[in-house]
Amino acid sequence: MSLQLTEDVSPAALARFDMLIDVRSPGEYAEDHIPGSVNLPVLTDAERAEVGTIYVQESRFKARRIGAAHVARNVALHLETALADRPGDFKPLVYCWRGGMRSNAMALILSQVGWRTSVLSGGYRTYRRHVTARLYDGVLPHSFILLDGHTGSGKTELLGKLAKRGFQTLDLEGLAAHRGSLFGALAGQPQPSQKLFESRLLAALDGLDPSRPVIAEAESSKIGDRMIPPALWTRIADAARIELVADRKSRARYLVAAYRDLTADRAAMEAAFARLPEPPSRERLAGWRAMADAGAFAELAEAIMAFRYDPAYDRSRRKHDRPLLGSVAVRPDDPADLEAAVDAVAELASA
Repeated sequence: MSLQLTEDVSPAALARFDMLIDVRSPGEYAEDHIPGSVNLPVLTDAERAEVGTIYVQESRFKARRIGAAHVARNVALHLETALADRPGDFKPLVYCWRGGMRSNAMALILSQVGWRTSVLSGGYRTYRRHVTARLYDGVLPHSFILLDGHTGSGKTELLGKLAKRGFQTLDLEGLAAHRGSLFGALAGQPQPSQKLFESRLLAALDGLDPSRPVIAEAESSKIGDRMIPPALWTRIADAARIELVADRKSRARYLVAAYRDLTADRAAMEAAFARLPEPPSRERLAGWRAMADAGAFAELAEAIMAFRYDPAYDRSRRKHDRPLLGSVAVRPDDPADLEAAVDAVAELASA
């Protein structure tokens, strides 16, 4: 059966395939991949490095011979495991870095099995150009409503509750695997690469209805180390906002519960202190450490918000001056009050 070639990486086109097979090495796949694809590498990271070294230092012929042996063994393993239960009408799309030897080697064998196999012409690079065109050079059709408010006002939790009620939401912090502040790193969960963040972001945007508003948190242009791409930043920079208003003590109690992983990890806390763009004085830092030693984390949260986060938020709000749909008072550490705030936000967002 002959191989089919395609350059179409639109969601509708990709949905026509039963499986998207990424045959690149696990390291390449981890850096970025088409969302929903399955990594069935024809060369492991070590094998790819070995073949590349032989290619450069010894000979192209030897590299191709050894590479072909690795590929044959790995494809055989995939046929006996991940692909063992696929029926005769199975339709996979195979891609590698640039649509070259690795994808064609896998696709040729799959087609000989009898499966209608397609290869992504240009490989991952074709897909990446599509992402770049959409998120850097294009104009997004979506309209946004932003949840705004000081740190600790419960925006992320409220966003999740709105999603459960059927509102369209975009969880940027979830996509970036970061809670958005200098203290927001998730324990044991590194952020995705910038490219993988953008792939996940575009997939999320493609799953939204542009005719309906999308609710998202008001973020800075970076979430941890990940940058919001220009096409999205342009749409949200001037979007209308709903402001959550909460007193500092309530926000501090909420943050202590939300950041239990950080309060339990003193080294991570110290690292966060060191990342503050305006370092606290020795006396202030000593006071914070004394609060941490005493387990007075609510007081510590209040102190850090007063020093850094509340002034930064106030400056940002004056700078962007987004239109205000309304304000909602909330006590984020009170579950019942948070539910009431969801009702109020839902009413404003639906107006």
